[in-house]
Amino acid sequence: VSIAMIFITMIILNFLLLFKGSIQSLSSSTSKSLSSNFKPVTLITFDVDGTLVHGSSNKAEGSAHARAFSNAIGKLFLQDNEYEKKVPKPVSKMPPELYHGSTDGLIALNFAKYALNIPPEKSFEQLNNIFRGMYEYIAVMTDEEVALGMEALPGVVNCLTKLREDSRFNENFLCGLVTGNVEGIARKKMRATGILQTGVLSKKSDDQQWDGENESAFLGGFGSDYCSGDVNDITRLFKDRAEQIVIASKRAKTLLQSNQNLVKVVHVGDAPNDVLAAKWCAEQRLLGPNISVGFVGVATGKFSVDVLIKCAGPSIPGIWEPVILKDGLADPNFIDYCNIT
Repeated sequence: VSIAMIFITMIILNFLLLFKGSIQSLSSSTSKSLSSNFKPVTLITFDVDGTLVHGSSNKAEGSAHARAFSNAIGKLFLQDNEYEKKVPKPVSKMPPELYHGSTDGLIALNFAKYALNIPPEKSFEQLNNIFRGMYEYIAVMTDEEVALGMEALPGVVNCLTKLREDSRFNENFLCGLVTGNVEGIARKKMRATGILQTGVLSKKSDDQQWDGENESAFLGGFGSDYCSGDVNDITRLFKDRAEQIVIASKRAKTLLQSNQNLVKVVHVGDAPNDVLAAKWCAEQRLLGPNISVGFVGVATGKFSVDVLIKCAGPSIPGIWEPVILKDGLADPNFIDYCNIT
């Protein structure tokens, strides 16, 4: 009886092992089949200032957006409702390298620190109120007033229109912004400069709760979404922006259909901090282990091709794939350089 029981047990164990192997093989085959049916999607994110729009340096530094910092911070900390008339250019009160290419959150904290001697820890507690105050300063202006001294860069509207008309739009790629701008201000700037009207910016995700210019909302990661509050670590100038790329990527995933899969994020920007933010996402795999990061550098802002190339470093196929364009979106091959999967 004992020998018979051992024999029967061996037969059962062999059967179970064969059954397990069949299930695993079937599961693997099914997984591969499902995977092959997914449509790969690329997310293209655009910086704003120096990438999509520009103005003369003097006008840009005193633009409505720039004055919004002074107005909001003056009201909040000085009870001065017209502080922007005294300091129309925040960059005049702080080191320019902490202004150009930074995010609205870090600019606000540094401006409060250098102009008013307010500790960053104190102003950080009020950051959401600063963002709201900045937007409210802009909100009462007409689009023409917001766009004063600012316009879409050459070739931008034409390029974005071609992107929107590309047959792969929504099926194989989405577009959004990754910008240090407060979300409500970014919405108004995009409409005021005619970029929103191209229709290329994908719809917003459900978690984008900014209230203001709601009819002009679109997908993105914004300065009002994230700020580390750390003005002492210079690397936060690009790491904060990297977090905004992560936010835009997560939001894009919520817009996908069940048969779509995000496989690549391509960031387009003009400043070293744009390059370094995208590169940080690639090196740290912040977007996920299976998402490659591309970068299209545009030398249409304050920085040269050589500077951007140096920041980008060598390409790592499938992980980090940068390219730098002298003419930015005016380059006739811009869409090809985005390497939509």
